[in-house]
Parts: sequence; structure tokens; C-alpha cells
Amino acid sequence: MPNDTATAPVTFDLTTSPWLPVLRTDGTEDELSLTEVFAQAADLRRLVGDVPTQEFALLRLLLAVLHDALDGPSDLDEWEDLWREGIPADTVAAYLHDHRERFDLFHPAAPFFQVADLRTGKDEYSSPDPIVADVPNNARFFTMRALGAATLTFAEAARWLVHAHAYDTSGIKSGAVGDPRLKSGKVYPQGVGWAGNLGGVHVEGDTLRETLLLNLVAFDTDGLRWDPDFDTEPDLPAWRLPPDTSAPLAGTAAVSRPHGLRDLYTWQTRRLRLHHDGESVNGVLLAYGNPLTPHNKHDREPMTAWRRSPAQEKKLKQATVYLPRDHDPSRAAWRGLGALVTGEVRGAEQRHEAAAIVRPRILDWFHRLAVHGPFEPSTLIRVRLAGAVYGTQQSVIDEIVDDAVALPIVLLGERDADLGRMAVDAVADAENAVTVLGDLATDLARAEGREPDPPRSTARDQGFAALDGRFRAWLCALRSSDDPGYPAEERRRWQAEVHRIVSDLGGDLVRASGEAAWQGRVVHTAKGDLWLNASRADLRFRSGLRKALTMAAPEDAADSKTPDGTGDDD
Repeated sequence: MPNDTATAPVTFDLTTSPWLPVLRTDGTEDELSLTEVFAQAADLRRLVGDVPTQEFALLRLLLAVLHDALDGPSDLDEWEDLWREGIPADTVAAYLHDHRERFDLFHPAAPFFQVADLRTGKDEYSSPDPIVADVPNNARFFTMRALGAATLTFAEAARWLVHAHAYDTSGIKSGAVGDPRLKSGKVYPQGVGWAGNLGGVHVEGDTLRETLLLNLVAFDTDGLRWDPDFDTEPDLPAWRLPPDTSAPLAGTAAVSRPHGLRDLYTWQTRRLRLHHDGESVNGVLLAYGNPLTPHNKHDREPMTAWRRSPAQEKKLKQATVYLPRDHDPSRAAWRGLGALVTGEVRGAEQRHEAAAIVRPRILDWFHRLAVHGPFEPSTLIRVRLAGAVYGTQQSVIDEIVDDAVALPIVLLGERDADLGRMAVDAVADAENAVTVLGDLATDLARAEGREPDPPRSTARDQGFAALDGRFRAWLCALRSSDDPGYPAEERRRWQAEVHRIVSDLGGDLVRASGEAAWQGRVVHTAKGDLWLNASRADLRFRSGLRKALTMAAPEDAADSKTPDGTGDDD
């Protein structure tokens, strides 16, 4: 279906047309153009995408614009000038004006983030559904788009276009004419969009202005690579590169790129073409674009933690292979503190995963701002997490992760490394205590003759929910101290809090157990048969909690013995 209408050619200039949803500092919502967003950034609280991953993708787009418009910051001094004086809105506006043709959603030769002549052999295209992440595949009962996305406004289509390049699913896709990967009219799975590989992390300020600047990494940042020869290998965003064709990158470009953050943040993982009727977008052709393997991109991508992969090292016959560390939707952000603060992950050795974890470079950058920049070590930063969880061979998005944790900058530095490790150990204290609570639920269920897994899962959920707010408040209160005993005292205080909370939850479980649990029954254990009832389960729980939280254990150890005087593990 042609995109022409009987009237003048349709245009939608993203530099001047409102399409970016924002939350203002006064609590009202609005839609702004690219030019307006930068001009009003100090009065905006944040972007508000249709889904959290869309906000992450749009933020990276804005960062690419800002990096390129400023051609920097080249170092910390340039960054500090920006922090004092604010985003130079006039400079950004002039830049966007110069490149406005490449920001036209329906430009006849180079439409924004699309390929103008993209087509299949039969000139087919689908409804916009494939690029709209909140249209669940075959499960539309609990969604505002129960009938799918028959049409999109131009503003909606622009947002989902950016999101598709970042988070599109894998699976078999339409084969575009001219794509060498085409087989029988289709292209077989090439992986998810680049950001879909990541456990997305960024630092959030009080305003969008602060958020943009806090994530605007200086070009001289250690651990991040920019290709040095800008003449032959320029770090450019997609709109300053030649328009794509249906074919993917080939030759040296496919190996050497991305050349920097501007290239990476606008990476064209898909080939798309929007179809419209002059008033709304009513169709899309979605095909594969430039592949980008996640192996060892830790020197390119700052907005995720990285983990070593022994399995990939063996497969690829390489000494070291790092892969992005994605988010677990079942775990609150603070439970992944180790990967954010120290690069240590609980249970890595048991999973035969190399202990070397690279924390997000964006946090290394922020720590640099505290050591050499304008921030005090006591400053709290809000670390925002976003990510997609894929299912069925990555062909669908099952869940979207959206969480945040506030922590003091002091935890990121070497000077207070003991404090950072203590905070990570405090997460382990919570994990261990909740495990003991789950064991209690298991024992009570077994004493009643019930299946133990559901009660155990419920008890663990209750435990983490009860500790969530407490841990976040405790974490925010940590500070730098010259007292060598401060970290140990703070951990003791946290263990005491955990002991009180989890002990109360355990008491509630015991009191709620049925008569069958109090009567008990014989259960089989690794050490032989054991008479298990609610009373014995409670004693085992109290003893386990004391062992898990040794710094907060009650002085009286009598509760470690069952009525017959044997130990709780007998």
C-alpha cells in the first residue's frame, strides 16, 4: 500500500512535533518535541514511556543527540561546565534544525529510523502490533489493547519505532527484498534488539536535565572505548550516517562498530517501514537489521553490569568472555546490590560462574563525579533499573523489569570499600534469613502432610516484602566514617532489624498452622526418620535464624534444643 495521499506529502518532524511523553515537576503530563524537551529539561521530572523499557530507549536517544550536538563532553572539566550552566538549549536546537530532515518520520528518502524502500517480495506488511510491546501475544485479556493495535498516532508510532530497535523480540521475521539472509521469503532468528540483552541501569536525577547530564559520560572515561580516529571511524548517530538499505552491515563495519556511544545508542538492529493513511500509522514492515553480539562489549556499553561466562569462554575458545547481566524480575533492585556496588554476585561460585563481575560503567562514571567532581560522598544517587524478560526462544516479551534503589555514593569508592562490601553482605543476611523463613514454612507443611513448595514460596515473598522498605532506608543512611568499627556496627544493627522482622513473620506462621501440624507426623530426612510438628519446626526456625544472623543472635541459646534435649538438626 503506498504511503502517498491525494494532498501534500505527509511529514512528522520529530524536532518540532510533540511526541515525547513527559512528567513535569508540578505533576502534570505533556508531550513535547525533541527541541522542547531539551529547552524545558530543567522543568521536567522525567520521561514517561508507554512501558518502562520505552523510557530507557528514549533516554538513550536523547543522550545520543546531546553527545553529538555538543561533540562531548570530552573530559570532566567540560562536564562540570554543563552541570553549572545547564544544557545549552540553543546549541541543541540549532543542531536539530540542521538535521531535521533525518528526523522526519515520513521523509521520502531517509525516514527516521527506517528504510524508505523496504518491501517484501509480495509487498506485504502487518498491523502495527509487532512493534507495540504492550500487546501480549495470544493473551489479551488483561491489557488496554485487547483488540491489538490497529492504528497508532504518529507520536505513538515514533516512540514504538525507537523501542523496536532497542527491544524487539527475536523469531522468524519478514524477509525484505535485498537482504542476503532471506530464505523462502523469511529471515530466521537473529536475536533481540540490543537493549534487550541488557540489564539496563541509569542514574536518575531530580529533573530530566539532571538525569541527562548524570548519564552524559565524558569521552575520557576509563574502561569505555571510543575509536580514536574520528576521520576514518567516526562515532556518529544513525541520522548522520548514510541511510540504511534492507541489507545488514557487512565487511569491516560489521566487526569494528559501534565506534562509540552515539553509534551504540542509536544502533539499527532492525529494518522498518511504517505505513500510514495520512492521519495515522496503520501498518508496519518489520525485518532484521544490523546484528550486534553482546560478547565482550563491556568496553562499549556503560548501562549494564557484566558477568564472565565460562560456558561461552569454552565454546568460543577465548580466555575471557563477558556477557550482560540481565535483571531477575523476581528480585527487587536492592537484592542485586552486589553487581552494582562491588561487582560481587551471591552464589556465583555455586553456579560455576566466574566471580569477576564488571559493574555498570555508568556507576564508575558517577563515582568519578564524586571523587573529582561536584558531589559529596554522602550524596544519595537513585539507580534506576529497566529490562525486558523474554520467553519462548526470545520470541515474546514475558515481563518488564522496572525498579530503583537509592544508595550513597560512598559505597562505590575504594576509600570505603569495606562499607560497600558490608552493604552487600547485608543483602546476604536478608537472603539467608528469608531462606530460614522458607524452611519453616516447609516444615509446617510437611508436619501437616501438605505439599511444601507453595507455602515456602509464599513465605519467602512475604519475607522479602517486609524487608524491602527497611533495607532501602538503612542503605540510604550509610555514611563515610573514620571509625574502623562503623561497618561492623551498621551490619549488627541491620541483622538485629532482620532478626526482629523475620522472627515475627515466623511466629505468625506457627500460630496460623493447623491442628495437624501441632500433632505432627514422621518425616524422612537425610539423617533418618524425624517426628516433626509445629513446636519442633519453630525450634528449628529459631536456631536457623540465630545461625544466619550471628551478630544479632539472642544470648540465650536454649531455644536451639528440642524438648528431648537433642539439637535442631537431629
